[in-house]
Amino acid sequence: MTARMTLSRTCTGSLALGLLWLASSTSLASQEQGRGPAATPAQPAPARPTQPASERLALQVALDRAGFSPGAIDGAAGRITRTALQHFQEARGLTSSGELDDATRQALPSEPALLDYTLTAEDVAGPWRPIPSDMMEKRTLEALAYTSPLERLAERFHASPRLITRLNPAVRWEAGTVVRVPNVGPFEPPTRTETRKVNPPEADAVADVRVSKSSGTLTIRGSDGRLLFSAPVTSGSEHDPLPLGTWKVTAVYLRPVFHYNPALFWDADPTHAKARLAAGPNNPVGLVWIDLDKEHYGLHGTPEPERIGRTSSHGCVRLTNWDAMRVAALVKTGTPVLFEP
Repeated sequence: MTARMTLSRTCTGSLALGLLWLASSTSLASQEQGRGPAATPAQPAPARPTQPASERLALQVALDRAGFSPGAIDGAAGRITRTALQHFQEARGLTSSGELDDATRQALPSEPALLDYTLTAEDVAGPWRPIPSDMMEKRTLEALAYTSPLERLAERFHASPRLITRLNPAVRWEAGTVVRVPNVGPFEPPTRTETRKVNPPEADAVADVRVSKSSGTLTIRGSDGRLLFSAPVTSGSEHDPLPLGTWKVTAVYLRPVFHYNPALFWDADPTHAKARLAAGPNNPVGLVWIDLDKEHYGLHGTPEPERIGRTSSHGCVRLTNWDAMRVAALVKTGTPVLFEP
């Protein structure tokens, strides 16, 4: 896409739970010994000790606070969280093992993993309505807003709705209700559609943005080579491969409108026509579009944060809405963006 608002393609209080930095869980029980004179079968490699669920959640929260995003916080701490931990370790000059060792524990933020949050009238006001999957039905909506107070709260605190539900199994969605949420900087969605006109001063210290197709990550380095930020991404597919090479940021759009052109989609319904889709968190490109000098391509948000790093896209680079806003705050017109294998 060129530098204009008509996007033509989707790429598409404290809690005393003792969560922070528990001791590593004990190793798995040893294998039973072979019996009798028969040859002993080969033993599998020792399994990694598993972390308690509370520690996995605390790790994800701490990484998010440090600027090394695990994506939607869910308490699972799998491949995406391990990669974020490796990036944190590299940035702090530690052994980049992806393991939560003592040195890493000491370096990570030590604030409580969870906090109590009181729902406001705005949090529960709505209106809430489901978002149809069909593009022609989507075009009839005045806004592609949140579908429920749960979805809104989960995005605000960088979490999966399932985690919020687990933490608050009997919540009443009304103002004044106290809920338990991850202790991260709350995401404040942009409230109007606009082109950002002023470059953030933080962008002056950024050397480049790099997207790795193989690892499914976006990293930002400073002019001194230091790793400043990382986040999981969804980038390209078999039908719409990531265009490898070096590109540049041309503009940043907040709360973008999406102009759907079925001719640009290999899997479009042949009965579809061009359509204008309203802005909102459930817009196909989410709440942020960072335009590149490669036509139709950009870095952008998503209506499905839980799927980031786990599915394919239509060629562009998709992040959670909160991570896309973080990237937008670190780039300016002319910032190099490298798409790598």
